[in-house]
Amino acid sequence: MGKYKLINNVLGWVTFAISSIVYLMTMEPTASFWDCGEFISSAYKLEVGHPPGAPFFMLTANLFTQFASDPSQVAVMVNSMSALFSGLTILFLFWSITHLARRILVNEGEEISNSQLITIMGSGLVGALAYTFSDTFWFSAVEGEVYAYSSLFTAVVFWLILKWEAVADKPHADRWMVLIAYLMGLSIGVHLLNLLCIPAIVLVYYYKKYPNPTLKGTFVALFISFAIIAVMMYGVVQGLVEVCGWFELLFVNGMGMPYNSGVFAYVVVLLGVIAWAIYETMTSNPNKVRMNIAFILSVTLIGIPFIGSGYVIGILLIAALTAYLFLSKRTSIEVMNTILVSLLVIVVGYSSYALILVRSSAETPMDQNSPKDIFTLRTYLAREQYGKTPLIYGQTYVSEVKRQNQGGSCAAVTKEGAPTWSRVIKKDKTEKDKYYVSRYESEYEYIDELNMLFPRMHSGDGRHVSAYQEWAQVKGEPVQFDRCGERVTVMKPTFAENIRFFFTYQLNFMYWRYFMWNFSGRQNDIQGNGEVDKGNWITGIKAIDSVMVGPQDDMPYDIANNKGHNVYYLLPLLLGIIGLLYQAYAGEKGIQSFWVTFFLFFMTGIAIVLYLNQTPYQPRERDYAYAGSFYAFCIWIGFGVAGLAKILEKYGKLPAVAAASVATVASLFVPIQMAAQNWDDHDRSGRYAARDFGINYLESCEPNAVIFTNGDNDTFPLWYAQEVEGIRTDIRVCNTSYLQTDWYIDQMKREAYESKPLPISWDRADYIQGTRDVAYIFPMTDQPIDLNTALSFVKSNDPKYKKIPGINQPLDYIPSQTLLYKVDTAAALKHGVIQPADSALMLSEMTIDLKDKEVLGKQELIVLDMLQTNNWERPIYYAVTVSPDQFVKLDGYFQQTGLAYQIVPMSTKGTNKAVNSEKMYDNVMNKFKWGGVNNPDVYLDENTMRMCKSFRMALFSKLAGTLIAEGKNDKALKVLDKAMEVLPAKTVPLDYSALSIGEFYFTLNQKEKAEAVYNGIADNSLRSLRWYFRLNPNQMASVMGDVEHNLAVLQEILRIGKQYDPEYGKAFQEEFDNYRMAYSSVRR
Repeated sequence: MGKYKLINNVLGWVTFAISSIVYLMTMEPTASFWDCGEFISSAYKLEVGHPPGAPFFMLTANLFTQFASDPSQVAVMVNSMSALFSGLTILFLFWSITHLARRILVNEGEEISNSQLITIMGSGLVGALAYTFSDTFWFSAVEGEVYAYSSLFTAVVFWLILKWEAVADKPHADRWMVLIAYLMGLSIGVHLLNLLCIPAIVLVYYYKKYPNPTLKGTFVALFISFAIIAVMMYGVVQGLVEVCGWFELLFVNGMGMPYNSGVFAYVVVLLGVIAWAIYETMTSNPNKVRMNIAFILSVTLIGIPFIGSGYVIGILLIAALTAYLFLSKRTSIEVMNTILVSLLVIVVGYSSYALILVRSSAETPMDQNSPKDIFTLRTYLAREQYGKTPLIYGQTYVSEVKRQNQGGSCAAVTKEGAPTWSRVIKKDKTEKDKYYVSRYESEYEYIDELNMLFPRMHSGDGRHVSAYQEWAQVKGEPVQFDRCGERVTVMKPTFAENIRFFFTYQLNFMYWRYFMWNFSGRQNDIQGNGEVDKGNWITGIKAIDSVMVGPQDDMPYDIANNKGHNVYYLLPLLLGIIGLLYQAYAGEKGIQSFWVTFFLFFMTGIAIVLYLNQTPYQPRERDYAYAGSFYAFCIWIGFGVAGLAKILEKYGKLPAVAAASVATVASLFVPIQMAAQNWDDHDRSGRYAARDFGINYLESCEPNAVIFTNGDNDTFPLWYAQEVEGIRTDIRVCNTSYLQTDWYIDQMKREAYESKPLPISWDRADYIQGTRDVAYIFPMTDQPIDLNTALSFVKSNDPKYKKIPGINQPLDYIPSQTLLYKVDTAAALKHGVIQPADSALMLSEMTIDLKDKEVLGKQELIVLDMLQTNNWERPIYYAVTVSPDQFVKLDGYFQQTGLAYQIVPMSTKGTNKAVNSEKMYDNVMNKFKWGGVNNPDVYLDENTMRMCKSFRMALFSKLAGTLIAEGKNDKALKVLDKAMEVLPAKTVPLDYSALSIGEFYFTLNQKEKAEAVYNGIADNSLRSLRWYFRLNPNQMASVMGDVEHNLAVLQEILRIGKQYDPEYGKAFQEEFDNYRMAYSSVRR
């Protein structure tokens, strides 16, 4: 036994060392794209990130940032934390596999034989190393996100329940259960995914406590486990703040005390009552009445009964619990004590969310949702800003809101929900603190005939509807319904089509595809939507892959040279299946551990698919959400060693030791193959793209500027640069998607570092949530009206300005489709918005044409107010990545300075003035950094690659074209050469994004350079076309858009090339003509 423990411990730490070293070697040296910049920023300065927050992650990461030698090393420390925690995850996976394998292979009381020892350790090594080098887990292990930490919690609590199982019959064994409960509470402050381990934990408990388990007992155990998940997610997480809110209202509104006094009182009462309840269960002569009352009060105060909205369910659950405790004779004091202690430590772990309240009250620069009191914390935890997705019953994509006749108009029917409590807007500081109901939550009611059980196709977005119809091959069935007195017929998808979408898209494409990426192979890292050439799973076996995703020779460079092209020849999958079968048929202990592993696999995989109910066209791949499921499958991969050893011993007639050794050595080639294939597309060392690109946005702006952004990747890297590395903190980054909310407008009206408050004239009462969320464009006049007049009209509370003819309900609206902004020309010149040389082009008024808009959102109203109030004092920019529908029709006055458009008082659209060539040249040539993307050893994922290609067009080509138009050919040539230097063809392949680069080289009489660019583009396009036309009809149908695109690119190359050299393109003209004719015949 001592020998086993020593080897088990040593090999466990060896796996930790291997994985940690690998992750530290390959981690990104700065912030990554997506949420990483935000998480690192929130950890470094303990600021409030997006809902539902991750306070315990913040605290732990903040500890790691203390070891940073300077701010540029902060991201390294947080990423190192992910790497080390991922290594610890591998350690606990190894120990979990060896525990499970030993339980099956070795009977109780027996000595472990050498063959058993080799098999057990081999299983642990192979399973742990397979997960180490798996695609999804490795991705999360090398960046500063919550998923590595969440995986560690999953690994630890699963290992702890196995530790409990080993000592369950010994005194004080329940301490392991209490520790699990505490870690569950802590994990809420990282990610809720950890709660999905509960079914596996409950099964281990059931199988241990009931030596003769039954199918019925197993189902009961699973039902209890699902109830515990519901209690945690909706009882503890939501219910606790609900009850706390009642205390807050009592103390603040009822007793006139300061804000958060009720929260403090609640904490004292809660801890006191739980301590009393625990004491009652530990006395030598327990009083059953007092003990039961204390238990009921504890459960009630924690909020567990208030699992749904309203009080009825809560009262019924409290009554049921009371009846059970007082009427049942089977109540165990020991169980009650364990429950109470577990609830106490869960609450203690969950208390990390106090950090969110404290830091939000400090009004940190990043303070998302401003959860500074218990009511805003509740909406923060509930992620209300992301809306609700129907799960059990709800709308389909054809569903319409119920409407009823109200005073001659057809009004939408809504269901009033819970009140939203807000702090009063004080007129002076002497007013007492108080909350008031600012609005009631409301939900639209949908027409029942158009709704469906288990609704999977629920979004009415046009792109989503088209995808639903394609994925589910929707034909639909006619359904009639009443639309405000009119009988209307629509084609509603059938339930069978709904289920087809669930299986083909949500389950197959959004789960099994990711699963096969990890255990079979990956075609490339290009995000697709079912196309044959983008992001599919493959095997590496040509005969199979050619049937699934087309010929495997002479593939397009996007596939053949893609570092995300990884093949494992199905080996991890097959080894896992062998392990699964071995575990399931290894006697009673085997089948029990199989069900434990299976429910860990199911709950962290398919159950998440059911819960997320994802729509098509996700903004990014979502495999990271299912890392826990792949963790469970790696347990089966580990058991594959034991299964293979048994096969070799039984059918290969090998001695037991030899069979175990051969199985272990042979199986180790599986993680070795995974490591060899995955290294190049998981090695982020040397990549600074996210940080440098974020800085480039900031450097595009003048001092004290405001820059509007919209998405994650044009916001979070900028926040990181400012919050962590202290770069350009004079600039205010303003995200327009957040600008729809009152809490964000509040923040924009506060100072942040060197940035003064934004010029917003509206008071909080003018924009509080539920007030002026939209303003309709309803022309009461054909004449333009002044912008200031329009904004005053919308802001007015006079009822006469809210009446629209034919509509009974009051609405905020703008009475004209054309607004005029009068330009203070003196102010524009004074603040340098217009250069003196361009003063003759300056407009006296700017026209904002709203004819093709029906409404202005709150964010657009605030932007217009800022424009009016600012009066050119601060430069205002839009990031080039912001969608044009957010421009409020100001794009006719944009002047590009780099990665930003500055609003200027002159008409620029279609003129050379659309680019400030002097500023942009200085930015591109001297200030901008490129994150190492010109290094062929640096991995550029699809997201980074797409940005690089857009920079070719939006930066270099646009600047070069403007310089040529201005006659500055020398500078234009330098810009083109710079483009080819920092975005070379060897790292950023030549394609449509380089068309203008080649054309401008021709214009500048750089024929050799031009033809090199165009020949590179032509080679890429022709190689793709050759492959496309070898596909079968079904496969080709999915890439017709790419075929058309490549033909158009070739046509453009030939057109431009022949303008400068009539002989250009002869080498591929015939091939192009043939493909164009072939395409025409296919389309017919």
